[in-house]
Amino acid sequence: MVGADQFNSLPETQVSSQLEQADPALWPVSPSWQALVGRFFSSDSGRKLQLFLQKRLAEGVVIFPPQPLRALELTSLESVRVVILGQDPYHGRGQAEGLAFSVASGVALPPSLRNIFKELQRDLGESVPSFPQPGGSLVRWARHGVLLLNTCLTVEEGLPASHSGKGWEALTDAIIKEVSDQSEHVVFMLWGNHAQSKRVLIDASRHLVLCANHPSPLSALRPPVPFMGCGHFSQARAWRIEHESKNNGKNS
Repeated sequence: MVGADQFNSLPETQVSSQLEQADPALWPVSPSWQALVGRFFSSDSGRKLQLFLQKRLAEGVVIFPPQPLRALELTSLESVRVVILGQDPYHGRGQAEGLAFSVASGVALPPSLRNIFKELQRDLGESVPSFPQPGGSLVRWARHGVLLLNTCLTVEEGLPASHSGKGWEALTDAIIKEVSDQSEHVVFMLWGNHAQSKRVLIDASRHLVLCANHPSPLSALRPPVPFMGCGHFSQARAWRIEHESKNNGKNS
């Protein structure tokens, strides 16, 4: 069920740093994701991506986050109830922690995350921690079945989208499709055109697909579907309650 525990941000202790080595063996993932991740890094796309990251690190480039696959570590395939898609990690030092829209504890809330919290408050009428404390880490969401997935999983300092098109998208597309194929009654929240381009990977006959503008201040209040007021959090909770009740009825 998606409720207060899932959509509630609490501080999480984590020392943010940069990527140190381009070695997938050092990036832990839940056992349910290991086969998919292993196939990717054994493929041509995966090997090219790894070589690209190694080259950039050797050139002294600062890359974030320190654990690119952290979303797959904290949220197993079997636990996914909600998927929120982002584009690429925050490119400021100390911000990215490997989860879409989330920032490490002690980091000021980015404008998009601030709008997400505001809409959460407006929609569910529940208490969300005040801004900017205790912080914007969404680790608790991830541990309660919210897959916070960026479609590109690394970025260079100060250069947004600098690793787009380098291979990550092949992996994250496979992850989205795996959730769609293997899970039941998942809520996919697609905010902005980039996220909505992944709609073709999702079986909308079995899952709830919610679309709105990106929560960035540049688009959050604009048509066609403003993020502010979209009601996605209450719709997600209602969907999960409905289908969990049906499943419990079948099992009784």
